[in-house]
Amino acid sequence: MAETITHLKVPIADEDRAICLGPDGSVAHVGRAFRVLSGRWKLPILFRLFATHSMRSSQLLRDMPGISQKMLTQHLRDLEKDGLVERQDYAEQRPRVEYRLSRAGHALMPVLVAVREFSRDHLAHDALGTA
Repeated sequence: MAETITHLKVPIADEDRAICLGPDGSVAHVGRAFRVLSGRWKLPILFRLFATHSMRSSQLLRDMPGISQKMLTQHLRDLEKDGLVERQDYAEQRPRVEYRLSRAGHALMPVLVAVREFSRDHLAHDALGTA
């Protein structure tokens, strides 16, 4: 099995802890990633776009009962601004816009799947008190 690197700057023995905790350390980078993903609907949007090459906002609305058009639009704009989603406007007379994962969005998916597996293996048992 290949060696897994959890993050690039982990302090070893007497190494300066600022490497992990400093302004450019692991905590800062992981915190930034969590902030980008925060929002009730961002993860469902990302997983749906991962499962399908591209989707229109109307398809996303149908697939996610409970989300409003306003919230969907806001989250899609945020994800686009953060470089995880690309918006394709076909500039047709009857407006047609589709969304898909960007290269960065595709690179993020193995991390999200690993977090899912962590939750399945560790957190679900803890919630039931069967750890």
